[in-house]
Amino acid sequence: MTSTLRRRLHHGDVDGKRHEHFDSSDFDGLSEPLLGNRDSDAVATSALTLEDIWSAERRKEDLHWTLIFSQLIAQWAQWLANIVLGSGSLIGRFLPLFSTDQNGINKKLLLPCLSPLQEERLSNLQRRWGVPFDSSLLEHQDALRQLWRLSFPERELPSLKSELWKEMGWQGSDPSTDFRGGGFISLENLIYFAMKYPESFQRLLHKKDGERADWEYPFAVAGINISFMLAQMLDLQTGKPSSQAGIKFLQLLAEDEMAFDNLFCVSFQMMDAQWLAKRASYMDFNDVLKSTRTQLERELALEDVYSVKDLPAYNLLRG
Repeated sequence: MTSTLRRRLHHGDVDGKRHEHFDSSDFDGLSEPLLGNRDSDAVATSALTLEDIWSAERRKEDLHWTLIFSQLIAQWAQWLANIVLGSGSLIGRFLPLFSTDQNGINKKLLLPCLSPLQEERLSNLQRRWGVPFDSSLLEHQDALRQLWRLSFPERELPSLKSELWKEMGWQGSDPSTDFRGGGFISLENLIYFAMKYPESFQRLLHKKDGERADWEYPFAVAGINISFMLAQMLDLQTGKPSSQAGIKFLQLLAEDEMAFDNLFCVSFQMMDAQWLAKRASYMDFNDVLKSTRTQLERELALEDVYSVKDLPAYNLLRG
């Protein structure tokens, strides 16, 4: 007897220790018929009429085709399940796409079939991720200038190499040296944050919330790190996501083409809340980022999350 256990994470169970729900199912396998005594079988066969023998042969043939038909039905059902689960449909939402590990996070799974829309949006997102920041491109220069105007609308635009960029949280006078692993998409994430949620963006940029540390995290560089963290967590650097968070993200992507950018905004706000709760300082940034990732993975594992706006941490954002 094989027993399958599925554990579901709820809003009241983000620590993975309460309200556990288990579903168990028993499956009885087909056992091979017992083999009779050869001699007695031969005697019994000799006593059968020709009609009895033909009837027995027909029953064997019927059983053979019944088994083949049942196998075809099982294969068809599996194919249909993959279509339903991969389509982002209402039915797919209520069926568990994956089981969870002890902590409810980071379990590698088989990827369900993707709808054409999911395939297209995932491809576009991975293409964006593959674009490095290039300070020689006019488009990338203009994006940096746009970020400055959104950050400091009342101030004069500095040159692309200026000590003033440090006030936004770049580590030096040339922001292009800080991108490294983040790429151009991290700059796009910051611009989207500033445009979509300007109040939250300004509060984080100017460190207006809570009791701050004497040595704060640099805002812009923190954004680049968050973009990189999300790409790792969601398996964007692989062909198709196979982690629990990555598969769940594909559902969000089916509902919202800008799901990655919106998730970036939520993650940044979540990171700052973790920063304040831990009373962290500059040297603690990596630990805070890891805690942010863990919390985000737990929220993505919640059953009633169908879009980024359903994440509990989304309520921290202010337009």
